[in-house]
Amino acid sequence: MKYQKSFYQIKSNDEIFEKIKKEKETIGYYNLPFQDTKEIKTFAENVKQKHIVVVGIGGSSLGTFAIHHFLIDKENDKKLHFLESTDPIDLQRRIKKIDLEDALFIVISKSGTTIETISILKYLSSKVEITTNNTVCVTETDSKLSVFAKSKDIKIFNIPKNVGGRFSVFSNVGLLPLSIMGLDIDKLLKGCQDIYNSFFSKEDYYNIIMEKARFIVENKNRFNINVVFSYSSLLDGFNEWYVQLWGESLGKININGTKQALTPVGLLGPVDQHSFLQLIMEGKRDKTVTFIKIEDFNDDLTIPNIFLEGLEELDYLNNIKFKDLINKQADSTIQAVEDLKDIPYDVITIQSQDEYNIGKLMFTYELLTSIVGSFVQINTYDQPGVEAGKIILKKSLQEDN
Repeated sequence: MKYQKSFYQIKSNDEIFEKIKKEKETIGYYNLPFQDTKEIKTFAENVKQKHIVVVGIGGSSLGTFAIHHFLIDKENDKKLHFLESTDPIDLQRRIKKIDLEDALFIVISKSGTTIETISILKYLSSKVEITTNNTVCVTETDSKLSVFAKSKDIKIFNIPKNVGGRFSVFSNVGLLPLSIMGLDIDKLLKGCQDIYNSFFSKEDYYNIIMEKARFIVENKNRFNINVVFSYSSLLDGFNEWYVQLWGESLGKININGTKQALTPVGLLGPVDQHSFLQLIMEGKRDKTVTFIKIEDFNDDLTIPNIFLEGLEELDYLNNIKFKDLINKQADSTIQAVEDLKDIPYDVITIQSQDEYNIGKLMFTYELLTSIVGSFVQINTYDQPGVEAGKIILKKSLQEDN
């Protein structure tokens, strides 16, 4: 009797762990937390321009924006701008906010030929001279963008070939603009290091991340929508970054030829308590929910002890700190979900609003994404569905021209 199979089985945690360890030899993002940051910090210290302009899209900007948005009140007095969309109205509105004569343009493209990025670079070149004094390029060393940079003696910061765009936030892609904005990139990487060390030493975070990944995979056909419910507007950028990381990495066809369907959704509390929460509470049971809270906002803004005629029944709000109110809103929603007993959920509590904690959170999600991808046996790091559209667009533009 002979036996042959085409289906796959969900591997053990130990097998997946060994696969992830093996991936470290070829997938570069794992080791980014341990890089030398001296060159970045030296360059950043000498930037004189007031306006820092990131020209990039997707993985070239989302991670940087997520950290910038989370820590914006801890940055220096420079202004960070993002030019990514080819929407002409949006592009012009953003450029109007920039003093082009007092700007440093950070042009980011791993391939060096990203259509959106190069289109914007061309437009900027018509508005201001692009020179070694006002521009730096972040790209692969042998890309077409690097050829352009070398022709103008523009400084190049390398993106390693084995670091994919959506996993590149802790490379020069994110560290350069964040350092220029005065953030402590070493502290950011320390958060990543602590998650890395705990996971690969099979300590606390190994169990947390592995168990979560296994649950998601074992229940992916029932709970195929993964909601991140962040209770702070500071995490709005993180939500956007998560959607790209999760969707572009895990929406694939596996070795069995089966289309995987893990759909990311990013929500903000308490705003989405008044909209999407209804769908979670009484809608179809096809969602997992991860609540993210900030334990200490380091802000004591308080609801004043004010009497408003006709609203006396809400006087219990008087003298409550807003940071306590938002966390009580989160806790109440979590309790309501728990009481239903049929919605899978977990809670991540960030200790404080700083570089270390956002580094821990984002590196955790990078690891989680890799592990889920290994469990479902896909290539987590390519994006053939995206590339197909790029090929069609390029051909269409060439034909029109």
